[in-house]
Amino acid sequence: MRALKIAATGMTAQQMRVETISNNLANMSTTGYNARRAEFADLHYQQMARAGTVNTADGTVLPTGVQLGLGVRPAAVTVQLAQGALAATGSDLDVAIEGRGYLEVTLPNGQSGFTRDGSLKRSAEGLIVTSDGFAVAPEVTIPDDARSISINAAGEVYAYFDDAPEGQLLGQFTLSSFSNAKGLEAIGSNLFKETEASGPPVIGTPGEDGLGTLRQGYLEDSSVDAVREVTELIEAQRGYEMNAKVISAVDQMMGATTQVR
Repeated sequence: MRALKIAATGMTAQQMRVETISNNLANMSTTGYNARRAEFADLHYQQMARAGTVNTADGTVLPTGVQLGLGVRPAAVTVQLAQGALAATGSDLDVAIEGRGYLEVTLPNGQSGFTRDGSLKRSAEGLIVTSDGFAVAPEVTIPDDARSISINAAGEVYAYFDDAPEGQLLGQFTLSSFSNAKGLEAIGSNLFKETEASGPPVIGTPGEDGLGTLRQGYLEDSSVDAVREVTELIEAQRGYEMNAKVISAVDQMMGATTQVR
């Protein structure tokens, strides 16, 4: 019976949905995390009788035909791009992005990575880096004798010293945008990598050309809605149970068939 395989694809789909929801709930406190959604599509159909076929008995045309579906398949797991709430931290090197854009960082292999996690740190050499030690591009180095750091909405980094009333401009952060940000490849550690689907990064100044601005002393919270995730988890669980019941029903039908005398 086809129903066994069809129900099996349904159980696999709901299992994948639960795994996606589980990952969202696990990252509900991750800085700058956007929830993922599992999307599905029906499999191809077996044509028992095609619509529009001429009935040989009387020459009439079949208006609908007979199509038997063969189950469901995963279509995509997409990122739901949404602005997370901003949480005040008071740290000089914490920056939140309000609006579109990603900070660019330099990975150990020389390639570029992109992140919305603005929990930045200062390395032993004074370089501004991420929590994993990746330098933010363009590189900004803080002098050892700097008393404090200021980062304005346009990404300009100023250092203040005890012997000077005015700040010294050290550099300026830029933001990168993509024509299809959902096509970025997540590589862990709150980092993304450019792909053919995302298109190349368009680098610009914060606050210009539709890019967001930076806010010092804040971090962007995860955009995961825990209530919605739990609701979808219950729905996925019920879907899994219903497909399991189909398998149980088919098993009973096959058992009844073998007992016919």
